[in-house]
Amino acid sequence: MRAGQWLVVALVGSAALVGGGIWYMQEYGFYAPIDPASERASLTIVARADGSARPLAVHDFEGIDASSSPIRYRACFVTEPPAEGEAMPYPDPTPLIGPGWFDCFDAGQLTADLASGAATAYLSASDIRPDVDRVVAIYPDGRAFAWHQYNQKIPDRGVMD
Repeated sequence: MRAGQWLVVALVGSAALVGGGIWYMQEYGFYAPIDPASERASLTIVARADGSARPLAVHDFEGIDASSSPIRYRACFVTEPPAEGEAMPYPDPTPLIGPGWFDCFDAGQLTADLASGAATAYLSASDIRPDVDRVVAIYPDGRAFAWHQYNQKIPDRGVMD
């Protein structure tokens, strides 16, 4: 091989290694499972009447989170659905896609079910982190999912802000 060919092989090889490393870090590296017995697995729901946070009875909890971003929290669990009009509905719920290996959380199916009314989204905690709310979606059969999403308090910003 000539020097130019070695240079091309070195550049392509290093680009593939860097790309693979970035993919791994985004998909696996930053996420950590949440211990079901920990405080981070305790979920609440905001009451419509007075705005107070009420604890949810959570069973079969499975969750992940990452300290690298405030919106990487995902959880799947079973709970008792709130009575009609008891909990604060969440406007414009947007489940975010999680890592592929966390297969209990299907953001696409959840989005479709929220749009069709098969599941209902509620406010779990306002400003769980600055400008981030925790949202809980609950199905009538008790299956439930939680995630963090940016709230409506964030101003629209331009590219140059």
